[in-house]
Amino acid sequence: MGDSEPPSIRPPETITITVLRARNLKGSSAKADAVNAMVKVEFGERSLGESPKVDCTAETPAEFNYNATMSCTYDDPTALDEIAHKPVVLTVIEVLPKEKKQKEEKTVLLGQCTVDMLPLVKGETKHRHTLIVNPLPGSPMETLPPDAPRPEVDVLLSVNEPLVDNSQMNAGNLMTITVESLFSPPESWSVTGTQYAYAAALPVPVNAEKETPIVFANGMLKPGIDKEVPNKQKKWAVPATAQGNAIYIPDQFIAQDAIEDEDGDFRGKDDREHRTIAEQEKNRCTWNTERRSYLEGSAVKSFQDKIAKCRYWPLEVMRLPQPASGKGKKKQDDHADTKKGSGAVNKDDEGAVSFHGVAFVNLAPLLYPGVKRIRGAYKIHSYTDQALAEKTKRKMGLGEEAARIANNILNRSSASPGPKKGAGGKDDKKEKDVKKGHSRQDDSRRSNSIAQTHDTEDHDTHAKDHHDHKKTSQTIKSDAGSEHEAQAPVNLEGQQYVDSKSYIMFEIRLEKPLIPKRPPEELARRVAEYIPPRPLFPKRTDGAQRAVEDFHTQVSSVAGLVLDEFRDMFGDELRTDENITQEAMESRRQKLIYELNASGKYFAFKEQLKHSVVKIVREKYLKTTNFEDRQELQTFLSELYVYLIDQMHESLTKTLALEDQAPVPAPLTDSAQLKHFAREAEVNGNFELATKYYQERIARDRNDPSHWFDYGTFCLYINDITKAEECFKETVAIDQKHLHGLLLYGVVCTLQEKHEAAETFFEAATCVQPKSILAWTMLGLFYDAVQNEIGAEMAYIEANKLNQQAAVNMARALREEELAKQRVEHSESEASHKDDQGGLAPPTSNTLVPDIKQPTPPSSERGQGSARSSEKMSSARRPSASKRSSAVSERLEYQIIEGEEEGVAISVLSEKPPSAEKSHLTATDSRETTKTGRNKSDSNLSRPSSEYRRGSARGTPQLEEASEETPPREPTPVPTSSIYMQAIDWLLEVKAVPFTERALGHELLSPMGGLTAHYHIALARVKLQKSELKEAEESLNEALQFDYQNPDVWALMGHVMYLINDTTEAKGCYERTIDFVADASEMHSVYLRLGSIYLRDEKFQEAKNTFLMACKRSPSCVSWLGVGMACYRLGELSEAEDALSEANILNNSDPEVWGYLSLVCLKTGRQLEAEQAYKYAIKVNLEDTDLLDEIIKTQKEVGFGNPQF
Repeated sequence: MGDSEPPSIRPPETITITVLRARNLKGSSAKADAVNAMVKVEFGERSLGESPKVDCTAETPAEFNYNATMSCTYDDPTALDEIAHKPVVLTVIEVLPKEKKQKEEKTVLLGQCTVDMLPLVKGETKHRHTLIVNPLPGSPMETLPPDAPRPEVDVLLSVNEPLVDNSQMNAGNLMTITVESLFSPPESWSVTGTQYAYAAALPVPVNAEKETPIVFANGMLKPGIDKEVPNKQKKWAVPATAQGNAIYIPDQFIAQDAIEDEDGDFRGKDDREHRTIAEQEKNRCTWNTERRSYLEGSAVKSFQDKIAKCRYWPLEVMRLPQPASGKGKKKQDDHADTKKGSGAVNKDDEGAVSFHGVAFVNLAPLLYPGVKRIRGAYKIHSYTDQALAEKTKRKMGLGEEAARIANNILNRSSASPGPKKGAGGKDDKKEKDVKKGHSRQDDSRRSNSIAQTHDTEDHDTHAKDHHDHKKTSQTIKSDAGSEHEAQAPVNLEGQQYVDSKSYIMFEIRLEKPLIPKRPPEELARRVAEYIPPRPLFPKRTDGAQRAVEDFHTQVSSVAGLVLDEFRDMFGDELRTDENITQEAMESRRQKLIYELNASGKYFAFKEQLKHSVVKIVREKYLKTTNFEDRQELQTFLSELYVYLIDQMHESLTKTLALEDQAPVPAPLTDSAQLKHFAREAEVNGNFELATKYYQERIARDRNDPSHWFDYGTFCLYINDITKAEECFKETVAIDQKHLHGLLLYGVVCTLQEKHEAAETFFEAATCVQPKSILAWTMLGLFYDAVQNEIGAEMAYIEANKLNQQAAVNMARALREEELAKQRVEHSESEASHKDDQGGLAPPTSNTLVPDIKQPTPPSSERGQGSARSSEKMSSARRPSASKRSSAVSERLEYQIIEGEEEGVAISVLSEKPPSAEKSHLTATDSRETTKTGRNKSDSNLSRPSSEYRRGSARGTPQLEEASEETPPREPTPVPTSSIYMQAIDWLLEVKAVPFTERALGHELLSPMGGLTAHYHIALARVKLQKSELKEAEESLNEALQFDYQNPDVWALMGHVMYLINDTTEAKGCYERTIDFVADASEMHSVYLRLGSIYLRDEKFQEAKNTFLMACKRSPSCVSWLGVGMACYRLGELSEAEDALSEANILNNSDPEVWGYLSLVCLKTGRQLEAEQAYKYAIKVNLEDTDLLDEIIKTQKEVGFGNPQF
């Protein structure tokens, strides 16, 4: 009574497979017009029925309209999974007419096709297929000409209710696993001799507690000369009774991705040569098989949790003996007994697993938001239980269980019904299951003939190998059983995978991502929730205010027209008459009114004002209906008249007063200058003055987001986080797509530990500019701060891809520029040569011949162009652009000659060759390139010598000099700096110190980074911003060890010495900085501080020259003040006054400027100006006591200048 009721289970759902019709069938008899055919429907090992026999002609299709049904039960958790990965097999059978004395009808198998029921698993209730009927071996349809219509079958799948309801659809997922090929297998694997089966297996969760192995059993070893077609079609993992080309999934092909876009192991440019050789020349084991797996909600959750705990997933690879013919039934029974729990295992199958390897697939990218697919080349390691436990936290693998399942699949495949062929039937069937087309049949015959030739010795070898494999497997198992033994287990066969650098192409695709990604619309909405967008201009009002403004506008317009009319009538009198009497003025007024009435202009003016008056009545007084009381109407008109007269006078006052107002002078400084002055004050530590400049920029234009952003970075620098947040909030409010504003608002939120809001703004930045390296790097740094390792990895991978693409684009632009320059120079040389020859020019090829004989650049010069070496250097030590361009020019010159056409050269250099051209890439080119001194790691895609030989066969001119030495191939473009260093440079500019330190940590560990001059310079700048001068000096000393001639290092060292009051050392550093040919990145502060040191040391001429250099580059009040002070000390009073006047124009509130102006005026005897300058100096609070004492002393000497005397 008290027991709870069990959860209700959905009743079974009936699936109807309707075979509608078949057409273009061909029967056994060439004379018969009609083919009497029927269709057999099978699912897995179950037969669902046979259709009635229907005639099919060339003009009339066979209308079967046959319904076969099957049930989807929901008490079995694997029911949906079976429907997802198993096909419905349709076998078209021809029924021959009975002959005399024949009891039964003879049948001929014409062809098969497979029906994919995946659309039903995705929620559809009806889905129609039109499928090609693939001919079976021995079928008369094999002889159809290529241009003949293909046999087809129309099939309709239908269910009454969706197989997956909404709750299952939202919670569950569909996983598609594709195993393609194993490349670079062990050398002991041979396509001749004893043949083996090859299997791959991995676990997949069924629910929260249980996992099931998925096995790919039909791997086939193929020679390297057997090239694969570009568009490889996928096979069914469990084809059941399908044979021939019916084992391929309709319209499902292997994806082809660029190596840079893969997720696997062998992605570096150093690995591309190995991959090229492995995929073009060596043997390979091919599956090309797809397996779908339906995951219910608990399985999805389990899958996600296991990836989060341990990101590596095992994919085991093994070699198995081929199943013996006639044992299919026994193996099936053994497998059935094992599933029932009997535990019985055939003694002959123990130890059958050999060459047991495992690939550790990193599934962490599936936890990136929005990621549904991973694919790549995964390295195969030697399998041991210890290695499996270390990488995946699993105690044991799937070896023996996967072997039993693989044998079961292989036995079912070999026992599939079909035409019998005698003794060699088994091998023929196996070849037909895994090969396609005439080439596959030829390979089958070749393999069979080889196997028959060596039958006796191979039988003995197989027995010995089987015994060795069994012994090795048992040894590994016993070793792995004791985890704490001193010696780690060794898998000698599996080690061959490592020695051969074997890898397997593997793909996992999900129907929907495990972690949904927020769409850009939602991110924009959330950003707008945090910071509502602010309109740039106030909304236009259509109410009373707008009506009154419109009336003012019309009054001003009419007043202007009346004034023009008055000037036309009395303009001559106004010029001559000086004194006008009252009577004359009245006479003119009457004449004007008469003229306006007589000409009709008066009524035109009234009509012009009428509309604005009506708007005032409606909008201000809200009068929209007729007046019922006349007295009320008169009262309203009187009130309206008074109001309109007042507004008219107000409008006329504004209009007529405009001419008397003095024009407002334009500001002498623009926004860029104010920003420069603010940065200057910031460097000098005058934060109050810097604040004034930043606020003045905002006051001039509050709707410019850059003004708020710059002020926010300053507030971040002085650690005023609250005000910085307000500034960045205003930035984003004005421009919701301001990338830097979004990033820095996220930084501020991170500093305030508002991580959810910070993530929103960082993600919004990546949506605003998806191609921004900075945005993705900042997102990764944020994920680092909140300990989200998977999210950080995803962001860094995306940033590195964009960085590499940017390097490729830059290199391509440089090549195109060089090509254009060469074309221009070549055309000019041809024109001049033609003029020299009298209009007769030799052929183009002859003019290009001398260019080929140019010597190859020396290895030292080519080494300078290496991007790998240049990334370890600072900007000063990198080769100049002219050297790099000359090297590129010489390389491009050769390519143009080889290709004969400019289009060919450009396509070879700037476009990545498609996958079909990967056969051009061989180790020969790599070896030849190494001889020329070019680092092979700098190459992207090799161009072998065979390609040049093919060019000569096509008629390309070949010279002995060109054939003797292969030119250096174009290196793979490498970014000049890592993503972290690019972020560091920006973060240093915006003073985000915590993120800068985190990025420096990544740069230190980055393959492109490390301890470089650029790193130490950035670290020193961080220490300077934190006022840690001792640590900054240490970092700069380290930077000098890398690059002693870097002007940035010496400039920063000078700043450090200046701040610790070591002016002697600071002066030496600043002078060295100025003496370099290349300038430091920031020279203004160098000039100012060096000039101030000269002034302090009373070297006034040097100070004047230094301050003048600062004025030439970026004039400011401080730089002109320095010139004025130096000139005053030199006695050049006129030049001093000019310089101080310039300084006063740029900043009229600087007390020192007014002080020195007062001194100049005192020296030149101008009492009034001296007193005014002194008064302003006191007013703006002159605090320099030495200067003040000097002014007072000079005033006493000359006897004037102080109004207080």
